[in-house]
Amino acid sequence: MKYALIALAVVFASACAQMLLKQGARKNYSPWWKQYVNAWVISGYAVMFIAMIVNIWCMSKGLLLKELSIIESMSYFFVPTLSWFIFREPINRRKALAIGIIIIGVIVFFL
Repeated sequence: MKYALIALAVVFASACAQMLLKQGARKNYSPWWKQYVNAWVISGYAVMFIAMIVNIWCMSKGLLLKELSIIESMSYFFVPTLSWFIFREPINRRKALAIGIIIIGVIVFFL
């Protein structure tokens, strides 16, 4: 259970990394290659790299891949929620219903 909670924290960190990538993509850079090599993008990919390493570590400690896959589906909750808070992206009823179904599925899986 301890490693499942760590994996959940990693999923949240990965969602934050996506927010960093989005922030980097919102700006126009000159020359063009700075769009892909700037502090936001490098930070986002660094967080994702660390998240990958921690996921591998959790699996080496006994977290099953099927459990990790279910935990990673929580990104469907974290990403829209963070994008709503940070970028004011809308969440309509259909998305909210889908997010609720995913959360229920994760809870049912771990009961």
